[in-house]
Amino acid sequence: MALAQINTTVGDIVGNRNLVLQTMEKARSLGADIVAFPELCLTGYPPRDLLGLHGFVESNIKALQEIAARSENLGVIIGFVDRNPKKEGRDF
Repeated sequence: MALAQINTTVGDIVGNRNLVLQTMEKARSLGADIVAFPELCLTGYPPRDLLGLHGFVESNIKALQEIAARSENLGVIIGFVDRNPKKEGRDF
């Protein structure tokens, strides 16, 4: 198991995704079978007002899908933002 303490940037989904992918490769090379990343590492913490920007949440979900596609033989625990499909509660 690897714990990834990475320095993410708030709002830089592409940069954060690239950092995650690099760290996944390093974890693999060290023999890890699972790697855990920090809270909301795809959006950077805390994303606050950025959540309301058109396409921001969708971009972080796309980045998550790209990471999942490259996670073969490696369990990845990662923080991201998703929309709440229910009418009750918060939007995200």
